[in-house]
Amino acid sequence: MCGFVGIIGLKNASRHVATALQAIQHRGQDSAGIGTKKGNHFRLYKDLGLVHTIFAEDDLKRLEGSCALGHVRYPTMGSASKEDAQPFYSRWPGIIMAHNGNIMNFEEMKKYLLDQSNYLSSRCDIEPVLYLLSSEIMKGNGKPKASYTVEDVLRGMAETYKVAKGAYSIVGIMNIEGEDTLFVARDAYGIRPAMWGRKGDAYMVASESVCMDVMDFDTVGSVAPGEVIFFRPGKEPLRESIDYKGKRPCIFEYIYFARPDSRINDDDVYKVRLKLGELLAEEWKERRGYELDVVMPIPDTARPSTITFSEKVGVPVREGFIKNRYSGRTFIMPHQGARKSALRLKLNPIDAEVRGRRILLIDDSIVRGNTLKQIVSTLEYKKPKEIHLAIYSPPVIHPCFYGIDMSTRNELIAYQMMKELGLDGESFDGENLEKLEERMAKELGVDSLTFLSVGRLNRVFGKERCAACFDGDYPVPVPEDVKQCIIRDRILQRGEKPEDDAGDGE
Repeated sequence: MCGFVGIIGLKNASRHVATALQAIQHRGQDSAGIGTKKGNHFRLYKDLGLVHTIFAEDDLKRLEGSCALGHVRYPTMGSASKEDAQPFYSRWPGIIMAHNGNIMNFEEMKKYLLDQSNYLSSRCDIEPVLYLLSSEIMKGNGKPKASYTVEDVLRGMAETYKVAKGAYSIVGIMNIEGEDTLFVARDAYGIRPAMWGRKGDAYMVASESVCMDVMDFDTVGSVAPGEVIFFRPGKEPLRESIDYKGKRPCIFEYIYFARPDSRINDDDVYKVRLKLGELLAEEWKERRGYELDVVMPIPDTARPSTITFSEKVGVPVREGFIKNRYSGRTFIMPHQGARKSALRLKLNPIDAEVRGRRILLIDDSIVRGNTLKQIVSTLEYKKPKEIHLAIYSPPVIHPCFYGIDMSTRNELIAYQMMKELGLDGESFDGENLEKLEERMAKELGVDSLTFLSVGRLNRVFGKERCAACFDGDYPVPVPEDVKQCIIRDRILQRGEKPEDDAGDGE
């Protein structure tokens, strides 16, 4: 999972991009980069770290031009190295590109390019897409030329869509028909988000609408699945549909990743989380209904859902934790050791709200379970009377191959407990869900655990969503050999042995 921003039509565009990137720093903390185009010159600068630590004033001065794009990264393919940081640059026909998502068939594309003597410099999955697109743009013209047409790019993009498999939103800059052009493209199912907006003659594209907000752009809307949009200052955008296969936006964006003040896929994330809290309250009253003294969100994602849960159940909300604002987002840290250390620094319980009380904690999801174990352990020192836990999503029992870093099934605590109990199924409702909750509650050290059922989740999203991590329904098929390549990549990048997750396929 990553985040990108592209701007065209503003003087010193790199400065504006750097500011907007900080609004989506939550989408990636490992590295950041900015690329610009001015006349015939491309400039690119990227490094490890946070946006505000990478781009000094002198760096931004060198990134000249009114057309720029930027990226923040947390790796789900490749490593957290500088070589894998985005964006990437192709000298011919001259394109800077970045993306959010996962190109699943990286190894297949790498081999395809090697057969044409195109060598990669990284293991970042956008690099082969960039080189493939560059090759396809130039292929039909006999010889290279100084400027390519929209038709050239659309033809190249159509061929690229056929080869690149996965979930992705792409942003790029190049010269098209003699003009600097910003373009954005989205996968055929719209799994990964992409929004666009305008301010006067200028345009912006970004992973979330909050980037438009902080730069005073008007958010126009979402890039459609399978669509490519071309932007030039002062001109109406050119929108072309290449490969539409339906709307299947990632549900985990709403549950955890996106900022609550953002719009993605033309939905308000905050409103979605409020509704999930209401439905979780229904679940609680129907299946639990224990006496409670306070309801507490685990900061920060769970706050909206906790508000509506409290209103429906009639139990007051209290802030049970003080959050260290200088601690990073733990889920997207690369190793469990780093996540555990950061978590203890990140959250500290308030004794007066905890001691002697019957507490219900609300969180967005349970993936590995280590974070919640640490939180519960920390709370126990404050001697609460009871600790209950409610989650406004179903159990995560399937890996994600589309850009969320949970691509090995054996790392998922719900799947581990499922195997231990001898349960089988693509998703859990009813009696099996109760059994799983009871076992996981024991493992996490809480008095009870309540998940939102898949049935209630569907009341918010219907079937027009990707919820493969909950129900195993993958919009883009994932062949077994591709699964194993992704699994090996993630295990090796975490410094583990490949056999540690052997047989992890579906």
